[in-house]
Amino acid sequence: MGVALKTRRKGRPREFDPDQALDQALELFWRQGYEGTSLSDLVAATGISKASLYAAFGNKEAFFHQALDRYNWRQNNCIADLLSAPTARASIERLLLRRAERQTQAGHPHGCLAVNSALVGGRQSERVRQELIRRRAATERLIRQRIERGQSEGDVAADAHPADLARYVTTIIQGLSVHAASGASRAELRRVVALAMRQWPAA
Repeated sequence: MGVALKTRRKGRPREFDPDQALDQALELFWRQGYEGTSLSDLVAATGISKASLYAAFGNKEAFFHQALDRYNWRQNNCIADLLSAPTARASIERLLLRRAERQTQAGHPHGCLAVNSALVGGRQSERVRQELIRRRAATERLIRQRIERGQSEGDVAADAHPADLARYVTTIIQGLSVHAASGASRAELRRVVALAMRQWPAA
């Protein structure tokens, strides 16, 4: 990434930055969802010809996967740090508050790219749907592992079910995204986090 690619339009060479093109595609997928974004939309957003997009990134699905990788790297590369607080409760609270902050960030679409794109129903989008499920499961697994560690260290109730609790946390995360995309403010989302954390099964 970061290396300019050369393509031709009307017989003349033209350079474009693939990182910039991915950022433009990411914003579009984030705003419109996967099925709501057409290849023509991507051409218009990036200013790159359809043939050059195919040559550089593959089809729409491949382009989406690359944009999603970029989004996950940008949004979630700190998840290990967020889950490294001294207790499981503090880790989960910090994770939820960070999601509330990032999903209401000025200058970007509100909500989460993965959640905004999750409601894909056509048969042609099945691979995308399965990939989004896989990525959500990976996040849920990290949360469950942190809860299990907290349980072993004595800061999570012994009778709590780590898998159910992790699913509860990811449900809150997805709900924050839906409400953020619907216009909820950061303060409103923070109050939701505070309510959710009242249910935490302390030891």
